Amino acid sequence: MTVAIGEADSFPYKLMHAISEAVILMAGEGSRLRGSDKTILKPFVPVLRRPLISYTLDALIGAGIKTVNFVVGYESERIIAQLKQLFPCGLNALFIENPDWQKQNGVSVLAAAHRVTSPFLLTMSDHLFDNTIVDRLIESSDLDFLNVAVDRKLHSIFDLGDAMKVQTRRNRVTDIGKHLRKFDAIDTGLFVCSLEIFDYLERAKSDIGGRDCSLADGVRIMADDDKVRAIDIGTAWWQDVDTPQMLRHAEKEMAKRTEHALT
Repeated sequence: MTVAIGEADSFPYKLMHAISEAVILMAGEGSRLRGSDKTILKPFVPVLRRPLISYTLDALIGAGIKTVNFVVGYESERIIAQLKQLFPCGLNALFIENPDWQKQNGVSVLAAAHRVTSPFLLTMSDHLFDNTIVDRLIESSDLDFLNVAVDRKLHSIFDLGDAMKVQTRRNRVTDIGKHLRKFDAIDTGLFVCSLEIFDYLERAKSDIGGRDCSLADGVRIMADDDKVRAIDIGTAWWQDVDTPQMLRHAEKEMAKRTEHALT
């Protein structure tokens, strides 16, 4: 199912390579954050009185993205209806249904395989990040590779045990996984992808029985072929919002940063 909203207005977009399209993964249930509360869908959980997903949309607009593909699954009709009310003018929106939304996130990425036809930005609906991270990632990307924004400030990670860990060699990713024992960076959930990502995810899915795979599974195989670049976010801030504790931490940090900016 694909639903289009509006036409892109003229914005003072930056010309950052050829990246004008994004894919946002939002097919999961989000039960770790919502708990037993089924009334609020995860992308619309309030963060400092604004829906979580609205911060991502702001960042994409600032980076010159013109089309956003939302991969939906759980409560997809409610998700689409609420996004239509929230979606800003100036962006085209496409909704891609993932009927296998209960599987891992690699399957959600594969749902977009026949929708995008050029390199694209990939992110998650439950991550918050400084707008500068998106700009830096796009500006620094090599479109012949998979490019991942990584955070090397390991001491600043709120829940290091839950984070997606990355091992690098200079600017190349050599391994990725939540349970790595040796790592020097954290995956922030922002990627600039070549279309090869779909082939590698199909390979990953085939390697584990042909039914399921995570995004990290595909990235790991690409890294084995020396096709994944690490883009350091430097001093910029980001936060995965996957639990109530992460949400509280994110709000505290955002309030602090806003106060600092005003002084």
